[in-house]
Amino acid sequence: MKQVRIGMIGVSGRGRIAELWHEPSGRSMIVGGADINERHLQDFKKDINPEAFITTDYRELLERQDIDAIAVTSPDYCHEEHAIAALQAGKHVFCEKPLAITVEGCDRILQAHKESGKQLMVGFNMRYMNMFRTMKEIVDSGAIGEIKAVWVRHFVGHGGDYYYHDWHANSRNTTSMLLQKGSHDIDIIHWITGQYTKKVAAFGSLDFFGGNKPNDLTCPTCDQRQICTEAQFETRTQCAFRQEIDVEDNSMMIMELEGGIKASYLQCHFTPDYHRNYTFIGTEGRIENSQPDNKVYVQTRRSNSYRELADRTYEIKHAEGGHSGADPGIFEDFIRMIVDGKAPLATPVAGRMSVAAGVAATESIRSGGQVVEVKPLDPQLL
Repeated sequence: MKQVRIGMIGVSGRGRIAELWHEPSGRSMIVGGADINERHLQDFKKDINPEAFITTDYRELLERQDIDAIAVTSPDYCHEEHAIAALQAGKHVFCEKPLAITVEGCDRILQAHKESGKQLMVGFNMRYMNMFRTMKEIVDSGAIGEIKAVWVRHFVGHGGDYYYHDWHANSRNTTSMLLQKGSHDIDIIHWITGQYTKKVAAFGSLDFFGGNKPNDLTCPTCDQRQICTEAQFETRTQCAFRQEIDVEDNSMMIMELEGGIKASYLQCHFTPDYHRNYTFIGTEGRIENSQPDNKVYVQTRRSNSYRELADRTYEIKHAEGGHSGADPGIFEDFIRMIVDGKAPLATPVAGRMSVAAGVAATESIRSGGQVVEVKPLDPQLL
């Protein structure tokens, strides 16, 4: 195969990444799109490829023989259905994170993947960011010794804008923000340590968003729109204080990983700034990042080795493209996976295990903070 012909399921929101794949003279092009919104389909056709096939029924897209691969960028609760259908139709699949919103859903996708003989990749863009690739390289070099502790603080400064004005704010669509938003961070903990989570305990609540406003209230029609700090007037306009909101906006999760590594993940959606702060502590040093400063710091301790001779500061280089330069890399990896047989950084199993940890933490939160074992992966799904 010299050129991968791609169809999109979900053409708005994250689906706008289609423009990165549409290179008619290159190794990939967008030839079709499916969405339930006609206006989004027309915009997709105008902006991406005027010749693209469009439909409101994704099954019509899967029937086409001129499509080699499917990108699933539909809402989270649709990923399971769409990914399985695409694999069963004989298409390679890129599935945006999270892989599904339940562990069982992930396992059904893995089963369909195994039976299909096709390629499946999960959209963990943080693995492709310069910041976290640098941290991974430092840890793998042995500079801080054997990792024993991980601390992650996630300040979601745009939490209301991104998650509480639309479908994300209802647990039937996302399970929880520890799964939806946290799947990135849980995956990075797994990736950099090289270990998966075995058990968790968590606490969380809805401390800012939600409330008693009508579910059909929108910001443009609200009589408090001029004074509300969360008012939105463009794409996501549902009231952020409506009754149906039931996903925690303030959560704290403690994890025990394979090998006895202890980790914590803190997530808050009503902070004034946006920042992911990671700290990895090993037997010979500590590594920490600062997203606002675009730096990674390495500090070493007395260990009777060359590593104690200097602390180091890494200046992370700027990268062009969405998600701090990650998007071009992740989409090139998808094409290389199909055309060149290159294994992607983000595997289906990694997608499943981040969901499994997030689901276990959600169960812990909603049962009073009890310790919950992460459901292990069936070896037959490997």
